[in-house]
Amino acid sequence: MTQEEIIARPLRRLDPEDAQEALTRIQDVLHRQQLVSDLVHRQEAGDERAGLVESVVQRQHESEIKALLDDLHPADIAFILESLPKTERQAVWQLVGTEHDADVLLEVDDWVRESLIEAMDRQDLVAATETLDADELADLAPDLPPDVVAEVQKGLTEDERAQLIEAMGYPEDSVGAIMDFDMVRVREGTTLKAVLRYLRRMRELPDHTDQIFVVDRQGRLQGTLSLSSLLVGDLKSKVQDVLSPDYLSLSPLDSDADAARAFERYDLVSAPVVDEQGRLVGRVTISEVVDVIREDSEEQALSRAGMQEEDIFAPVGMALRNRAPWLFLNLCTAATAAFVASQFEDTVSHIVVLAFLMSIVAGIGGNSGNQTMTMIIRALAMGRITGHNVWQLVKREMTITVLVGLCGSVGAALFAWLISRSIPVALVMMAAMVCNMLVGTTIGVLVPMLRARFGKDPAMGSSVLLTFATDSLGFFIFLGLATLFLL
Repeated sequence: MTQEEIIARPLRRLDPEDAQEALTRIQDVLHRQQLVSDLVHRQEAGDERAGLVESVVQRQHESEIKALLDDLHPADIAFILESLPKTERQAVWQLVGTEHDADVLLEVDDWVRESLIEAMDRQDLVAATETLDADELADLAPDLPPDVVAEVQKGLTEDERAQLIEAMGYPEDSVGAIMDFDMVRVREGTTLKAVLRYLRRMRELPDHTDQIFVVDRQGRLQGTLSLSSLLVGDLKSKVQDVLSPDYLSLSPLDSDADAARAFERYDLVSAPVVDEQGRLVGRVTISEVVDVIREDSEEQALSRAGMQEEDIFAPVGMALRNRAPWLFLNLCTAATAAFVASQFEDTVSHIVVLAFLMSIVAGIGGNSGNQTMTMIIRALAMGRITGHNVWQLVKREMTITVLVGLCGSVGAALFAWLISRSIPVALVMMAAMVCNMLVGTTIGVLVPMLRARFGKDPAMGSSVLLTFATDSLGFFIFLGLATLFLL
């Protein structure tokens, strides 16, 4: 593109609403295309012109969709593809410009990427991935056919091939799996003037470059040089005189969640990654950290409901395999709670109002436990719970629950008295509510912490276990107290 063309090209502001509008328009075009196709087949069945008419209309619609896609950022195209059913998604994917293929594959979620790769032939996959950096290729490699990865590796330099093998060798949730090999490094004995001259010879700086990494002859990290220090410093000064020895470094085997917490705590844009010998092997940037935070948040939300990530347009059978086990477990817990209540049939038959009140006890206990559980899961995710403060945390939660329970149970007791006109029923209601809130709090603390202790996701299925405890024990406590003191 010439300089005149760049100047003449209208500036366009990125806006998420553009993607939403484009999605709506593409869905309208696909709907019209389907209507026309159905109409042609009905009115001109057996007519040779039917296929021609349908082909012409389809090309018009495809041209309209392609014009919309060509004006979008790859991230917006990824959003559109994630919002379409698989058949329409693959049809639209065929219209995406080849220059965007690699970027879109990197942007879409894993469950969408698989369906997009299915729709591409080997030659297209090779063409899309051969321009990627080693760290980007490592992100896609698990979803690519092995022969495609092997073919792309042939076009890499020896250093790039070594970087790819290194990146693919780290665990999925580690810093090594998300680190970037594209960075600027200089020697400590270099002058600032030489560093500036070196930077100007580069076509462009790597994304999110806020600091330059200073290394010795063995590649060991000595410190960092901020761009601001470089720009305002005396050009005759040497790097070793103005570098910052205080920096956060990460290990390739560190958890990506730990890296995300470090970025949040210290407001980082990038951070160096060093191996056991202190050699600089890569860096992590804020863009990867944002992705980690988003993915962890989505996984945690799904885990609370006992689900795993799935394509929202996946076949029903796949969705059933994902959701049915925990729903079946929920059914078992509900059946257990109903069984507990059935053992107090005589009590309920004598004091019918208990049947209306016991659901309040179970519900309040569940709500109290859910509040505690949410706080504990968040504290675990932030790394704030240790062996030294866990008992203090448990005592605090129990104290809060007793105080809140006593205040809330007064209102519950008043309500029980209003509908039963019985002070003993009100007192039983009050005691049962406090006891079940303590049960909910206990489960809300213990279940996430025990799962984390054994290396499991603390959020996975915790709400199901909490509901089981507060329903079953809530009914048992309330109806048990009623049996002891009211009959």
